[in-house]
Amino acid sequence: MAMNLGPKLIAKPSLKQTLTPGLVQMVNILAMNKLELQEAISAELLENPLLDETAEESAPGLDELMRLEEDLRRETPQGTAGSEMMPADAPTDAAAQAANDAASDAASEAATETAAENADAFEEIDYGDFFTEYLDPGFQKQEREDVERPSFDNFLSAPTTLSDHLRWQLRVEPIDEDLRTAAEAIIGNLDEDGYLTAEEEKGSQKVRRPLRVEEIAESEDLPEILVHEALNIVQRFDPPGVAARDLRECLLIQLYQLPTVPILAIALVDENLHALQNPRHQELAKSLNVSVEEIERALGEIRRLDPYPGRRFNPANTRVVEPDVAFVKRHEGKCLICGRESCRNGYQILMNDDGLPNLSLNHQYREMKWNSDQRDASRYVKERYASAIQFLRNLEQRKQTIARVCHSIVERQGDFLDYGLDFLKPMMIKEVAEEIGVHPSTVSRAVANKYVHTTQGVLELRYFFTESVQGTRGAETSLVNLKRRVKRIIEAEDAHHPLTDDRITAMLKEQGIEVTRRTVAKYREDMRIPSTHHRRVRGNE
Repeated sequence: MAMNLGPKLIAKPSLKQTLTPGLVQMVNILAMNKLELQEAISAELLENPLLDETAEESAPGLDELMRLEEDLRRETPQGTAGSEMMPADAPTDAAAQAANDAASDAASEAATETAAENADAFEEIDYGDFFTEYLDPGFQKQEREDVERPSFDNFLSAPTTLSDHLRWQLRVEPIDEDLRTAAEAIIGNLDEDGYLTAEEEKGSQKVRRPLRVEEIAESEDLPEILVHEALNIVQRFDPPGVAARDLRECLLIQLYQLPTVPILAIALVDENLHALQNPRHQELAKSLNVSVEEIERALGEIRRLDPYPGRRFNPANTRVVEPDVAFVKRHEGKCLICGRESCRNGYQILMNDDGLPNLSLNHQYREMKWNSDQRDASRYVKERYASAIQFLRNLEQRKQTIARVCHSIVERQGDFLDYGLDFLKPMMIKEVAEEIGVHPSTVSRAVANKYVHTTQGVLELRYFFTESVQGTRGAETSLVNLKRRVKRIIEAEDAHHPLTDDRITAMLKEQGIEVTRRTVAKYREDMRIPSTHHRRVRGNE
């Protein structure tokens, strides 16, 4: 019996989840903040001629948009986009077609005089020719003279970078070309903070390390003594502290460039830099045989130094934050979200729509009649009309989803809005999603990169979501408040006998909060609180 071992095609039924373009647009719009939404609306207005900006608030509601979408779906779903211009019972044989054409010509001649009297100038526009030009990316006539204008970039002033500032100083330095080449190599290896470093990989991360003079000399094929001399020249440039290999060298360079050399401050930075993290300096003063007051004066000089000399030439971009929502105290009246007079929320949810254009559908193009040779234009208008409806619907759904999420937040965090951070309660995204009947990812997108104006200031919506801790009172204690508890316990301790992390853990357990010693140590380090040894005060102070 022969066996067929050739390839076969086997059909297997399977379920696959796909996202339609409309659903992708809805997800993207929901995740946008107000500034991003303004850009998206402006772009849609430019691309879609069936979407208009109006001065009045005439945007259709969600129910009306769903009705328009359903009406559009019912219109001639089969056939081509231009099938609505050709009735289904149109004659197909030549004799019937000829008879139909003759009757049409007779009727046209009979109606010519009447139509000429009542003709509308607007109807004389050749819409087919208009949309042909509109759809053609090269609709502009070639006869138009192309005049080359200067680029707008030529009028923009670029900020001076650290490298530009150092090379400007190097150009006026009276040195030979070899030394200038070595100095150029040093300037080219500075990072954005002004340090002479190199980047290397450690595991899956990239870290920076000090760059040795020998490495620069080898890579540039220059003598080491020449690179050392060039490094000394660059380290004299402005800003003070530039081209250092580490923080210690950066601070020392700045101290040596002061008009009067502070000997004690130099000794502290050179030999006791790590000891300066201890806020109590009795031991340090004793080891250097100076008074605590002298240590404090030297520290004052050190604090005036700049540990990142290159950052003034690389300023961080200011992030513009504009609240998307406002929580306003509500005294009387119906809640705008749930519609109940007896809503227990003490705050009204107000969406910040200032600056957002009011949109409406342009029905003029939609109501036009098209000939059989204008199917492309008809199809384009129908597609743009459906896209405009979908865009308006996604905007309205975004607004309603954010409002419902905020309503649930206010209902749970009313005490925090009234009394402050100590009353912030644990709240999870999953809980809010179950309450309003959506997927947790929807809530996550609704609060992403969005800010709210409250009585406690402008806060990110994600700020309200925090986990609870374990223990009998853990359900009402958020991680934010746990950090505050740890800080208050340390602030109330005896300076001569500071509390260990184990003791703080035991004290929290007595208050009904179950945490590990490692968690307490992590929170203490996050708040930059020194360890027990560095907090202890010895002697009679």
